[in-house]
Amino acid sequence: MTWIKRNLYFLISCLIAFASLGGAGWFFYSKWQLNNEILDQLNDQYGKLQNFNQQNPHPGTPKVDNIKAAKEEQQQMRDFLLKARVHFQRIAPIPDVATLSSENFSTALSRTIDQLQRDSTNASVTLPPPKYNFSFEAEKLRVSFDRGGLGPLAVQLGEVKAICDVLFAAGINYLDGIQRERVSADDASGSPSDYLADRSVTNDLAVLAPYELTFRCFTPELALVLSGFAASPHCLLVKTINVELAPAATPTTPEVAATPAPQVYQPPIYQPPPAFPPPGMPRGGEESEGYRRRYEQRYATPTTPAYAPPVIPQPVAPPPAAAGGPRGGLQTVIDEKQLKVTLMLEVVKLSGAK
Repeated sequence: MTWIKRNLYFLISCLIAFASLGGAGWFFYSKWQLNNEILDQLNDQYGKLQNFNQQNPHPGTPKVDNIKAAKEEQQQMRDFLLKARVHFQRIAPIPDVATLSSENFSTALSRTIDQLQRDSTNASVTLPPPKYNFSFEAEKLRVSFDRGGLGPLAVQLGEVKAICDVLFAAGINYLDGIQRERVSADDASGSPSDYLADRSVTNDLAVLAPYELTFRCFTPELALVLSGFAASPHCLLVKTINVELAPAATPTTPEVAATPAPQVYQPPIYQPPPAFPPPGMPRGGEESEGYRRRYEQRYATPTTPAYAPPVIPQPVAPPPAAAGGPRGGLQTVIDEKQLKVTLMLEVVKLSGAK
């Protein structure tokens, strides 16, 4: 105790020194561990750098920064996707309401079918008799529908209207039918000619809904149909097309009897009266030839020219063609025939905003 009292300051200094050494040792050990961790991270980054330098294509050099170029290309692709999205606009379902019920769908279905029939009449497009319901024959007379199929039916009704708008705008001659997939339990009672065996396909980007169209038209109308699908703001993708000659239609107009040609009026031809020699002129064989010629020239009665009616040309039948083929006249180069077109179509619907 006496030594501690005499060397109290020395003892306190020693304790402080030992505490400082302990703290320094702990600090050194902790920083040594941190240094090892940083060294491991540095080695890992260095390994990645070597891996990048061995990649093909090379990440780049200070003069050619391929990483920056890749980022710029990614931004260009995002901008292109934003521009392309305008061609994938959503087709609004009919009716487009928050709460869909059997009542409002039945009303919208009747109104839409009536509108399509009026549009076909205005565009001079013939529909199948007696009253075509555009593949909704099973739902047309119903007042209650399957709750699970109301949404898909409303979507299909909007898509069918968008397709028919393109067909009517192109001015096709006859719409044989539209086929769609079965999406509701109510479709089980419909006509098989209204439905397809194909089903919708879903991928990471969109849903592809199939439709099959059969119509009759000529080549200009077919070109307008294809250009209308291509220019539509909704993505209506034509997958396959089959074109064949349409069956010949039976003439329904009665034959008109041939009308006889009108009789042309022929006026009577004027005949002048006979000319007689003047009195005192010898008759018979008494006069000589010169004497008769002189008195005929002096006393001859002027004759009036006979009236000649205008000559009306009559149609002449063409001569029969020779054995080697027709000669003369215009040759038929293109003989346009009505076509029957069967077109497979897919409606592309984006699955999300990503």
